[in-house]
Amino acid sequence: MIKTGTDILAIGAHPDDVEIGMGGTIAVHTNLGYRAVILNLTRAELSSNGTVETRQEEAAKAADLLGVSDLVQLNFPDRGLSGFSDTIIRTLTARIRELRPRFVFAPGINDRHPDHTETGILVKEAVFNAGIKNYEPESGSPFRPEAFWYYQINGFTEPGIVMDISNVIDRKLDALRAYKSQFHYGPDSVKTPLTDEYIERVRSREHVTGQLIGVRYGEGFTSDRPLAMTNVFGRERHE
Repeated sequence: MIKTGTDILAIGAHPDDVEIGMGGTIAVHTNLGYRAVILNLTRAELSSNGTVETRQEEAAKAADLLGVSDLVQLNFPDRGLSGFSDTIIRTLTARIRELRPRFVFAPGINDRHPDHTETGILVKEAVFNAGIKNYEPESGSPFRPEAFWYYQINGFTEPGIVMDISNVIDRKLDALRAYKSQFHYGPDSVKTPLTDEYIERVRSREHVTGQLIGVRYGEGFTSDRPLAMTNVFGRERHE
């Protein structure tokens, strides 16, 4: 069983989603001693390149590079999340209550990949349900994280929050390179957007994002809710 007291719970549809969107943010916080958990809903069994087994090995290597405390792999169907919405929401609600993370992250809901969009929607529902006392009380005591933010995978969305990852950009890119089956175009590979200099495009995006706050590299996030404050030096928890 995973220990409670998780600081960051980062949820993705597929292995590599979290690393693309917020690998740098995870590295920043694990460097500071915070506990981060990555949870993937599917094994990405429909990927054009690589095998499920290879992807799992790559995910473990990437998690190790980022200092992740635990890597949780669920087994919902790739490109079939919508057919299991209720089950996924219940599963995620129970996990949130178990881990009691301070911050929860999920893919943005404007991503071009339907699984990414669906994951963001499902996680939002689970975060909400986790705080309802009478929602499946057998799954654990109610809990609300301090914040729920969306990270970016494909494309660029104007962020409301930018994390400075300048000091860990190399670790983020190394974590992506761990997914050799996805990002390296070899003689047996199928050409996909991921094999077409995707890692370099991620680096370029993070450079542009960093410029928004005057640093070399940054990762952008959005939120459904404004940042609540009691004063300019402190942030109020949402209830």
